[in-house]
Amino acid sequence: MASSASSSSAAAAAAPSEPPAPSGTPASPGASAPSGARSVTAGPLAQAASSASAQAAPSAPSDPPPASGGPTPPRASAPSGAPPAHGALRAELAALTTEAFRPDLADIDRLPTLDIARIMNGEDAGVAAAVAAQLSEIAAAVDATAARMARGGRLVYAGAGTAGRLGVLDASECPPTFNTDPSQVMGVIAGGAAALVTAVEGAEDSKELAAGDLTALGVGPADTVVGISASGRTPYAIGAVEHARAAGALTIGVACNAGSALGRAAEHPIEVVVGPELLTGSTRLKAGTAQKLVLNMLSTITMIRLGKTYGNLMVDVRASNEKLRARSRHIVALATGAGERETEAALTETGGEVKNAILVVLGGVDGPTAARLLDESGGHLRTALRTAQG
Repeated sequence: MASSASSSSAAAAAAPSEPPAPSGTPASPGASAPSGARSVTAGPLAQAASSASAQAAPSAPSDPPPASGGPTPPRASAPSGAPPAHGALRAELAALTTEAFRPDLADIDRLPTLDIARIMNGEDAGVAAAVAAQLSEIAAAVDATAARMARGGRLVYAGAGTAGRLGVLDASECPPTFNTDPSQVMGVIAGGAAALVTAVEGAEDSKELAAGDLTALGVGPADTVVGISASGRTPYAIGAVEHARAAGALTIGVACNAGSALGRAAEHPIEVVVGPELLTGSTRLKAGTAQKLVLNMLSTITMIRLGKTYGNLMVDVRASNEKLRARSRHIVALATGAGERETEAALTETGGEVKNAILVVLGGVDGPTAARLLDESGGHLRTALRTAQG
């Protein structure tokens, strides 16, 4: 656990050793970001918040020797006449594992499509192992989150770009999966609603924007805020964690570089180091996959701890369409062994509530009693069943 919040400069993370470079070394383009940043709260989606503008400086990976026939790779140092701040940022980004250049993939554009697909699949295969190295940290973060949510707290994701979109995605899937109120799990993304479908990456440069967004939500001691950033240096994500921690909230930092500024700012750093990307600096690839896996764990295991499942059955599923209504009947049947007629009767008795219907069948109680027992048990079906069965 980090002892205090920190600034947005990330500690350098060593990239893994690389095989010899093939001929042809592509240059890494600099990334510029538009100004005009708004942020949106998603739970799954709510109103847009305040605006700020910022420019993102271009980044460059480390400088391997140029290969025969290929473009000269970019240098980490600032070009002649470049503003000092830009040069420092370029050097900072070049030290990050997520920005590292892969000489062994310099000719990937010349390979057959199937070969590229095999390489990409092989890269992805290592992501789960990188997540496995952080399981202890993930478990500790889940237990702390569940404890606060059990007392009425909220889970709030905050990020920019791909990271922010992943947070909004995870938040938006909780209501239909676990029947949570939209305000219980929310996502805040820098750049506003437009950033969900269009890159507004300049929004990521403002800590103040993040603080304003969390202030608008009234984040406090009961809540958990998860800052998400592949690099671990994104000001928006760090600003969200720093503001939340100052407000007394539990803080978690999900990054893909070791020793990141985001990890240092959060009480629970989760740093999944997946190594350099297939396309230099394209963190929507392995880093994005790793972040999605971590968010899956944070929300799903937290909901298991909160009694939103019975075994591995989604007993709090919200049956909002025909597919989910069919799934509801199947879940009741799996949990109870009841036939079709008894299952339908129990669901009718409980207004379609799966958890309540299971309690009606297994506990031998009526619908109102099932609702009362579940309320008294905090929604935990096993506890309610023990009470019903004496």
